[in-house]
Amino acid sequence: MTTVERVTEPTCTVGESPVWRAAESALYWVDIPARKIHRLHPASGRIDSWTTDEMAACIAFSGDGELVAGMESGIFHLTLLADGAVASRQLAAVAMPMPGMRFNDGRCDRQGRFWAGTMHTDMPAAHAVGGLYRYAANTGLSGPVVDHMLTQNGLAFSPTGDRMYLSDSHQSVQTIWVFDYDRATGTPHGRRLFVDMNQYPGRPDGAAVDVDGCYWICGNDAGQLHRFTPAGKLDRSIALPVKKPAMCAFGGDHFDTLYVTSIRPQNEAERVDQPFAGAVFALRPGVCGLPETDFATMS
Repeated sequence: MTTVERVTEPTCTVGESPVWRAAESALYWVDIPARKIHRLHPASGRIDSWTTDEMAACIAFSGDGELVAGMESGIFHLTLLADGAVASRQLAAVAMPMPGMRFNDGRCDRQGRFWAGTMHTDMPAAHAVGGLYRYAANTGLSGPVVDHMLTQNGLAFSPTGDRMYLSDSHQSVQTIWVFDYDRATGTPHGRRLFVDMNQYPGRPDGAAVDVDGCYWICGNDAGQLHRFTPAGKLDRSIALPVKKPAMCAFGGDHFDTLYVTSIRPQNEAERVDQPFAGAVFALRPGVCGLPETDFATMS
């Protein structure tokens, strides 16, 4: 049995994009609708927070400690200020095909290009207008590289960077794909089915990859965390104390801790049944992960 520990209070509405910053021994993550970026120092338990002008859905660090983020209107450079404010500068605007859209899941590839996908916030309406975009310092914004998505999620790269994973977590899709990835050009190709999550508990939300190349995916609505081998075979599942785990990330001094953010249900009855929903959890899965690659300011 794997022990799951709650490491924060259940304060997030939609906790997403956990990123371990080794230089600070700290975990960062966002609360999307609250327009918050949080930082936890596990050694002390201290939490610091910053408020953004737009909803930030996914973040990545550059080497100087600044942030790149996918937000409502595009890709932004963020500086976290001492007073809890955030200085933002738009790096690239995105012409969203419909109102009511924002970025969702994202991270850097192994070469430091920032990838992030868009979605329509009215999920029941099932508008397939989301796309996956690539942003690099020297070439700017490219995309959508993948289009016609409902709820983009599950973005991850294999340890060597020659594979890219992507999911659509909408209840009508619930699919994870894998692509061959050209590391020199940042081009995914050969899209094919990796896992049909309709065969397993939960919708495929945020993901992480470990040193063995196995793919960890949050089973949203099922309260589980799944590990799939590179061949797409289910290796293990871990039960969590909340129904809606959102995204996972490896951290700790040896990257042997798996942190999991979660979503607090809007329905009051569900909140009563899940008093810890909206918290961040930590567990030791017995395998180590990899540090996230910093955004390359001259990729």
